[in-house]
Amino acid sequence: MCGRFASSTDPAELVRHFGVRQWDPTETIAPSWNVAPTARAYAVLDRAPRGERRPVRQLRVLRWGLVPAWASGPESAAKMVNARAETVHEKPAYRQAFASRRCLIPVDGYYEWQTAPTDDVSRPPRRPYFVSRADGAPLALAGLYEFWRNRQVPGDHPDAWLVTCTVVTTAAEPLLAPVHERMPLYLGPDRWDAWLDPHAESADLTPPPPGDLRIHAVPDEVGSIRNNHPGLTRRLTEDDLTTLF
Repeated sequence: MCGRFASSTDPAELVRHFGVRQWDPTETIAPSWNVAPTARAYAVLDRAPRGERRPVRQLRVLRWGLVPAWASGPESAAKMVNARAETVHEKPAYRQAFASRRCLIPVDGYYEWQTAPTDDVSRPPRRPYFVSRADGAPLALAGLYEFWRNRQVPGDHPDAWLVTCTVVTTAAEPLLAPVHERMPLYLGPDRWDAWLDPHAESADLTPPPPGDLRIHAVPDEVGSIRNNHPGLTRRLTEDDLTTLF
């Protein structure tokens, strides 16, 4: 699964890296090393601007936690930050978005927690890890996005529409499986166009071959969303781990 991630890359760099053609520089968010559910996040998507028919690659700011178009309210968002690749095409909450509203969620990397062995079953320690690309490039997570209309306000009200997203997950590759059995589905540049194409009614959900990722233990303080600084992704040394565990 993916329940926290880091996103500190300058949006202008994301525009260059993903070949974005449309971006409003005033639509930015502060760098964050502890993005949690319902927070705002960058997303890359191909969508036709209003009044046009041809899709244009855009960088947008969405809220993490998908709210289906038919939902009565946005309260379910915190529970829908992930969508399983095995069922995303058939689950009512995701199938419409999967058909034509796919996106990429660029992140520095994401956090995962492993339950460490212990004799105290009442309070098993959880060790946080950070997963990122081995080459240091942004990690492009496969995502879906959706529009939800707030019927409590007029159509021209700033809060009339809520645009949300979710991260697609798949079975973990061997490097990550000892920490958690699931991982976000991430895509290499050769698959971006096909995934983002809104006219393609389906998309390839095959995980990439292992070898692109790296993982390391990080400080416990990432567990609290009140903590947010670059040190959260710091690689712990063997001495650190001996002291902590």
